[in-house]
Amino acid sequence: MFKNLKIVLFSLITIMLLVACGDDHNSSANGNQNNDEQEIKPEFEEEVQDFSFTNQDDETVSLDDLKGEYWVADLIFTNCETVCPPMTANMAKLQQMLDEEGIDIRLVSFSVDPQNDDPETLKAFGDKHGADYSNWDFLTGYSQEDIESFASKSFKALVSKVDGNDQVTHDTSFMLVSPEGDMINRFKGTSFEEMESIVEYLKHYKK
Repeated sequence: MFKNLKIVLFSLITIMLLVACGDDHNSSANGNQNNDEQEIKPEFEEEVQDFSFTNQDDETVSLDDLKGEYWVADLIFTNCETVCPPMTANMAKLQQMLDEEGIDIRLVSFSVDPQNDDPETLKAFGDKHGADYSNWDFLTGYSQEDIESFASKSFKALVSKVDGNDQVTHDTSFMLVSPEGDMINRFKGTSFEEMESIVEYLKHYKK
């Protein structure tokens, strides 16, 4: 009887120890999983092609001017009848959110209709959407062929204008570029919620 009791007690103690070890192991695994989920890594490493373009104030802005800091780019045009107004409104909101967080980066909007978007037209468009030009440039000063090639090589983004059509097909992403000049992530430019994701991403990297 005592022998059987010892066996039962031994079994119970063993089970309790195994359960305790199992809880500790699961807790550690969950902790590691949470850390992995919180870790933010670049999605891409696409080198942005060298450029030197003209902004809304008729000033030259080049890739060298932007290197050494993060910047967010998008592709827009002032005569756009669909996605560009909400994209530009979101960029203006992003600018405000970044300022509130004390995150100092540049914003760059490349016109995909350079034939019609001269500096004066771009500035009127920026004014309409409340742009602060202290860290936001609207760029033009190149050919249609140039911007289509630049967008494809730098951002893996489509830009296409059909002759006789005043609308331009273009990517609607907001592209995040690293201080080294590489596109490292893309966000949906027509989604307000994605602006919060950009801020959180930059808060992680700008620590």
